[in-house]
Amino acid sequence: MIIQLCGLSGAGKTTIAHNVKRKALSYGTPVEIIDGDNYRAFLCKDLGFSKADRCENIRRLGFVASRLSEHGIICIISAINPYHAVREELSNAYAHVKTVFVDCPVHTLMERDTKGLYKRALLPDHHPDKLHNLTGVNDPFEVPISPDLHLKTHEKTIAACTNELFSFILQSFQTHTHPYQAVTA
Repeated sequence: MIIQLCGLSGAGKTTIAHNVKRKALSYGTPVEIIDGDNYRAFLCKDLGFSKADRCENIRRLGFVASRLSEHGIICIISAINPYHAVREELSNAYAHVKTVFVDCPVHTLMERDTKGLYKRALLPDHHPDKLHNLTGVNDPFEVPISPDLHLKTHEKTIAACTNELFSFILQSFQTHTHPYQAVTA
């Protein structure tokens, strides 16, 4: 199974993914996080932030996830994943792909600004530290039309979102596995 998280920077994707992994491991369920930031440093370091490069980044993450998923590992892709077409492409290319929208409004993310990215995106255009391609501010994010799960981190705690995603994974995993592989909570 592949869970493709999508959402703006700072919405809680990676935090939720790591919390779900810890919970899953306590049940003996193998989970691997395919973190967009980490993979950009190695597998995708040749890619920039154009639309074509962002799509290629997701394709590569999806391929890695598909290889692990074939061996019974639940993979959580934690990336902004801003474009509907490439999310749909992954869903069509691999078995048991679920899209989870980790939602938080931009104004709340600007207040949190855990990485300082929003502050940099709002700098004047001529400023040397200006970030010109922050998704949701000066680069597009296509909101999923009908995600398999919609987590609203501005309305619920990270713990509640973690539990919701974990329950969703268990239900989905049981639906798509053989009876002897089923995970019980």
